[in-house]
Amino acid sequence: MYAIVEIGGQQFKIEKDQKIFVNRLMNEEGSELEFENVLLFADGKKIQVGTPLVEGAKIKAKVLGHVKSDKILVFKKKRRKGYQKLNGHRQPLTQIQIEELVA
Repeated sequence: MYAIVEIGGQQFKIEKDQKIFVNRLMNEEGSELEFENVLLFADGKKIQVGTPLVEGAKIKAKVLGHVKSDKILVFKKKRRKGYQKLNGHRQPLTQIQIEELVA
């Protein structure tokens, strides 16, 4: 059983008991979440494709924690001009665990 769900503007293929990282959510650690933007729901026998969402489908999840991703370095240079610039970025993420898929 799996589903494709939209969380924070991104689409994820999820299964029960899976842990994923999503863009930072404003929920506290240990809180329960429900996502209703289910685009596709598949159990072992049939596949329901939403137009654009699957009616009555929900995903229940739990917030495990807030972390930062690995550092990404952005280096800019213009040759023969003496211009160099180095910038770093760490994206804030939230780790969630999928607890239940309800159709």
